[in-house]
Amino acid sequence: MRGMGNMQGMMKQMQKMQKEMAKAQADLEASMFTGTAGGGMVTVEMTGKRTVTDVVIKEEVVDPEDIEMLQDLVLAATNDALKQIEDTTAATMGKFTQGMNLPGM
Repeated sequence: MRGMGNMQGMMKQMQKMQKEMAKAQADLEASMFTGTAGGGMVTVEMTGKRTVTDVVIKEEVVDPEDIEMLQDLVLAATNDALKQIEDTTAATMGKFTQGMNLPGM
């Protein structure tokens, strides 16, 4: 019977961890991330759900003769924001799986 108490305790701990993980995930998704490129000439703002909410392009970087550079800056700023989301998600959610050998996590 002693093993049952341990099992119930483990189940409670797992449920608590699941709730904490769900809250951490919700907090991440509600967070805003800002990616920049060209020394701040292009800024892309995204939610933790990877939804772009704003793109700001400074007038001085707009050159009708060099559209490719502008496209590259928008891509770089977007990728910068995505990398921040990825890194923050890994750091935040990683603390829940630290030390565990869980497949797929």
